[in-house]
Amino acid sequence: MKLHELRPAEGSTKNVKRLGRGTATGQGKTAGRGQKGQKSRSGGGVKPGFEGGQMPLYRRLPKRGFTNIFKKQWTIVNLDVLNKFDEGTVVTPELLLETGVIKKVVDGVKVLGNGELQKKITVQAHKFSQSAVEKIEAAGGKAEVI
Repeated sequence: MKLHELRPAEGSTKNVKRLGRGTATGQGKTAGRGQKGQKSRSGGGVKPGFEGGQMPLYRRLPKRGFTNIFKKQWTIVNLDVLNKFDEGTVVTPELLLETGVIKKVVDGVKVLGNGELQKKITVQAHKFSQSAVEKIEAAGGKAEVI
């Protein structure tokens, strides 16, 4: 297959209606907008959620809670994933990103104690759960807070 041979799949595209191109087309004059009214004007129409002046639903419903703007977003790594690294490796957030274990780091990396660690490795992260620290040290490794 070559670039010039590419075509959309059969039935996946529709012809565009050519509006306002004469009465014979069936979409002439008003171009399918009908006669008068707000929706027939250029730039006309109502914003999403507008209910004709009635109090809109999003204002009628009670509001609850708030958004904490100081909340930290931790990238979570479980212990069983760290078994893919060789014995004696220093596992850092940068190494986790390079190897594809995690996709991105926003505020930091937190290591959780799910699974078992079979290798003696040094793990550097921003936070650790208590069970993760115990399991890392039980395997002979070290948990270092960055």
